[in-house]
Amino acid sequence: MANKKIQVSCPLAPKAIGPYSQALKWGNLMFISGQIPVDPNTGELTDPDIAGQTRQALKNLKAILEFAGASTASVLKTTVYLSSLLDFQVMNEVYAEFFPFEPPARATVEVAALPKGALVEIEAIATVPTLDLGTPTGRFGASAGAPPAMESTTEQA
Repeated sequence: MANKKIQVSCPLAPKAIGPYSQALKWGNLMFISGQIPVDPNTGELTDPDIAGQTRQALKNLKAILEFAGASTASVLKTTVYLSSLLDFQVMNEVYAEFFPFEPPARATVEVAALPKGALVEIEAIATVPTLDLGTPTGRFGASAGAPPAMESTTEQA
């Protein structure tokens, strides 16, 4: 059976703000691009503080996981990018709310800046069911008014 690289486009999470995929699925693994604390409806940052921003970034991540039939319990590894490691403790407290049991492996690093001036960005690798979740609609997922889609873009025997 051939594995396919499938682009994931979840309408309940912010759209990618550049030339990258919200997430890619390969077999039963999903690679979720970094999520910043953007409201999916407005495209704007949600909160000025690290607690609120961490919570929104993780809500965005959770929306993509659930769209693919997974959950936060399916996450194997995360990488957390903070604009200041002084925010580590507060971020960690909110993070623990989303991963209360058997938390994933994680790296946390301080970076000079994040998109839109965010204080935090979180990416993940997770296991997901090997289900086809939609009809391919194009390289960048569903167009306006179209159903959510995952697209096969590469095959390997």
